[in-house]
Amino acid sequence: MAEREVAAERESATVRESATVRGPATGGGSAAGRKPVEERPSSVGRATTAAVVVRLAVVVAVLGLVAALAPGMSAVAEGTPGAYAFTDGARSVAGATTTSGARSLEPGRTYASSLPVNGRLYYRLDLDATSTAYVSATAVPGTGSTVSATDGLRVSVQDAQGNACSYQATRFGTSRSAHPIAAWGTREASPGRTLCQGAGTYYVLVERIAAAGSSPGTWPLELATVTEPTLERTGATRAPQTWDSVSPEPIDGQTVDRSGGAGFATAATVGQGIWQDRIRPGQTLFYKIPVDWGQRLNATAELGGSSGGSGYADGALTLSLYNPVRGSVEDAYAGYSGRPTSAGLAPLPPVAYANRYGFADQVKAMRFAGSYYLVVHLAAQTANTFGRGPYVLTLRVRVDGRARPGPGYAGRSEPRNLFAVTAQDREA
Repeated sequence: MAEREVAAERESATVRESATVRGPATGGGSAAGRKPVEERPSSVGRATTAAVVVRLAVVVAVLGLVAALAPGMSAVAEGTPGAYAFTDGARSVAGATTTSGARSLEPGRTYASSLPVNGRLYYRLDLDATSTAYVSATAVPGTGSTVSATDGLRVSVQDAQGNACSYQATRFGTSRSAHPIAAWGTREASPGRTLCQGAGTYYVLVERIAAAGSSPGTWPLELATVTEPTLERTGATRAPQTWDSVSPEPIDGQTVDRSGGAGFATAATVGQGIWQDRIRPGQTLFYKIPVDWGQRLNATAELGGSSGGSGYADGALTLSLYNPVRGSVEDAYAGYSGRPTSAGLAPLPPVAYANRYGFADQVKAMRFAGSYYLVVHLAAQTANTFGRGPYVLTLRVRVDGRARPGPGYAGRSEPRNLFAVTAQDREA
């Protein structure tokens, strides 16, 4: 973040909010929409009820409380359209309301936590002086919960003195449909910066952005921590000034069936080509695409026509792109009238280390090679007008450019090989 942006962060929460709201991307329809979790009322036994019924009510209430509060637990039952697949073996960690009680997050680890309505939770990072650290938070609001266009999630990183290192907010927008959303924060180790440098303790702040009328339930969270080593030699310190910003021609060819995953950890690998799946209202599908240094990614999601119903579902189709550390790159949206529609990503620059010095968030997010994630969501309210489906989903993925050597890291990332496209990735 530029020095003036950091100053704005410290002076005004309003400025911070406006700086992170993302507008619709080229190729989409309406602005995005996303939702929180609905809190279930506790079961209460009545004094005149038979003992067995009382015991049953108590069990139901306890189970409901556990489901709402246990870190990492899915917000919905497995098998439902909104189920999210958390990373196997993710450690449970509770967020703290103050920095003094913040629990430490280790580099390369994935954690399960939870975020209450109006929550502001801190986690600690113990960093060296040379590594750049990234933390992403994925919030999983429950299917059927109510959200407004301004609801969302904000992640920021700050040093021990409270200086802001970075922040990003992701909102649900006009689709008004509950689905996983993610935002990221970073501590960049750079000799050209003065704030947030050096070894020591840093803090991650994860905040719930809630609007009046939204469901007040707790959101399960998945936290992922990553470190990127410094370079052996200092390279360019300015983002490439020119690149082809014209949308590429749609890719043609044979369609291949590929079932999407239910989370970042289970995302289905796809490459350049045309991929087909089925999606139901309220469902979110995850795919990952290996993109090497020097290569450029473009993608479009197409929703097939409906067999019945009439009307219009605003913001029905959402296509989101996340980078290898689960940092939000951009979103594309499309409304649905029962006829085939599509949402396409705006043109993005080729992957380059120096992109991190760019001005636009979309450019800065394309800073390393690795697996990029395409996340497709079909708004739950689509079922009200056009039925429960499933609907045909077609992904057109294009990866242009010849792979180039990396920037020359002086060490290894945590997790290992995160910023590389391996032979296994290419085979998959």
